[in-house]
Amino acid sequence: MARILIVGAGDVGGRVAVLLAEQGHHVWALRRSMPEKRQPLAGVQTLVADVTCPETLTQLPENVDLVITALSPGESGEAAYRRVYVEGTRHLLQALEGQNVNRHFWVSSTSVYGEQNGAWIDDNTPVDASSPTTAALIAAEAVATASSIPCTLVRFGGLYGPGRHWLLRWVSSGRPMQSQPPVWSNRIHVEDAAGFLAHLAMLALRGETLHDSYIGVDDAPSAQHEVLTWLAQQLGCAVPPEVAEVSFQQGKRLRNSRLRASGYELCYPSFREGYKQVLTARMAQ
Repeated sequence: MARILIVGAGDVGGRVAVLLAEQGHHVWALRRSMPEKRQPLAGVQTLVADVTCPETLTQLPENVDLVITALSPGESGEAAYRRVYVEGTRHLLQALEGQNVNRHFWVSSTSVYGEQNGAWIDDNTPVDASSPTTAALIAAEAVATASSIPCTLVRFGGLYGPGRHWLLRWVSSGRPMQSQPPVWSNRIHVEDAAGFLAHLAMLALRGETLHDSYIGVDDAPSAQHEVLTWLAQQLGCAVPPEVAEVSFQQGKRLRNSRLRASGYELCYPSFREGYKQVLTARMAQ
């Protein structure tokens, strides 16, 4: 049984904490606060601390084998990103000094790849500080990987799942979409995001060799208009109209080569399977 610390127990962090606890590991989950309406994480010991306040990080568990960090700034903007991602990661690593942690998984975003012309991106593509927030994420990745604790970066695409309904609201509102040139989108269901992190954790505990970084997306980069059209059909809504002014930024298409080579089997290999689950969960509410 391993001792595992999850730093940032939001949707993905909370899910991976429960998955690992179900496998029999001793799991701690660190949260900024204990929301009254949030359900406790089954089998997980919850800690309340804030990585932006190092004085709150004095009671971390000892003899931790793995750390999974999945931070969220809670607000937009470069200042928040640097405060939470960069300084928060630095404070956490300082608090873990002296511990013989086997591996640190640091959750990042595929936004660190700045491509906007529809090109294919893979795990070997260099990152690009194309905005102040992506520059902050890249700086935080550098803090995580510069530590003496071996680090693997897991860069997730757009997260979706139950409760994450912004594309459904887009379709229902009749907001226009662009079909030509296509705007490419990449995503991963929250269950697969958590499942993939748990899978990597198990590989690390078995002593298997891991890459320094992984792109976490499903098998099917999709043109945004294709996703919106399909959702409109499922919802029985009118297909969104075409935009009046075309943008020539086409996003990027992401390959999940290392994810697939790791042996992880996606529960939702494309948006169709994933959004069928979302729609079913929505109807059951």
